[in-house]
Amino acid sequence: MSQVTENPFKYSDTNKRYHTYDYFLRHTFGEKCAKISLDAGLTCPNLDGTVGVGGCIYCSGGSASLSCRALTSLREQYERGRAIMLSKWKDIKMFIPYLQAYTNTHTSVDNLRKILNEVASLEGAVMVNIATRADCLENEKIDELCALAEKMPVTIELGLQSASDKTAELINRCHTLLQLEDAVARLRERAPKVKIAIHIINGLPCEDKAQMLETARTVAKLGADIIKIHLLHIMRGTPLEALYTSGKYRPLEMREYVDIVCDQIELLPPEMVIERLTGDGEREALLAPLWSLKKTAVINEIDKELYRRGTMQGARLATQG
Repeated sequence: MSQVTENPFKYSDTNKRYHTYDYFLRHTFGEKCAKISLDAGLTCPNLDGTVGVGGCIYCSGGSASLSCRALTSLREQYERGRAIMLSKWKDIKMFIPYLQAYTNTHTSVDNLRKILNEVASLEGAVMVNIATRADCLENEKIDELCALAEKMPVTIELGLQSASDKTAELINRCHTLLQLEDAVARLRERAPKVKIAIHIINGLPCEDKAQMLETARTVAKLGADIIKIHLLHIMRGTPLEALYTSGKYRPLEMREYVDIVCDQIELLPPEMVIERLTGDGEREALLAPLWSLKKTAVINEIDKELYRRGTMQGARLATQG
């Protein structure tokens, strides 16, 4: 028997023992979809002084001038991204415009409505994804998300990174776990059709494995629809670079990371979609860990470890305290 035919995990038709984003999209839309990243020209509240300055310690945006961004229109960005995707997969017809850069609800309600209407009208768009922060989701903005979700699927992506407020302060996130919990509750109440994706980062300074697993448990308890698991990258020009070069921060080794991620997968509800299992660091700006550049190898190691354990997503969910 193959790893596919003997795979006991319900939400899989491959060897994956977790609920992949590809599986979710194929079973939602009936075929493969491509995600296209967009930049709406906005900033972040912990960059522009609204709640802080400098940005999160791992973010290169904190050390770059936002005024230097050479932006084309959202439509032009989308068409360029669509052309790239079609060069890879000529038969693809469905696309997901992803407002990814910075905080995409950190603007006026009127401007948010304009942005949402524009991306929803893009040719071939079947869903809209919006990256933002928990402290930029006032009720009026949630109502705009609700209105869009009546027309097409919408996913809001929130950066938790860590469930520890101590860690949040250290990385200069500038909002608390309580604020995120409140945002999730109001999204569920005011925009029930909107899917919620939560980002977490493994390997943050001063965090041990137990804290990383607690963050996964927190996401499970929040009832997120989707989770993105990232590896912390040390990028040139960020405050984290100084911690690393001074010897005050040690990044995770690949074996450590694989072990942590597999433990986290076991703690997540089977129906929760796992969109990402590691991050993408820009090769030219990445200082460490260099093993992360071999993304396929990392994912393969995670697949092999789950198989070796004879486990799958949600296997330890019933044992959580």
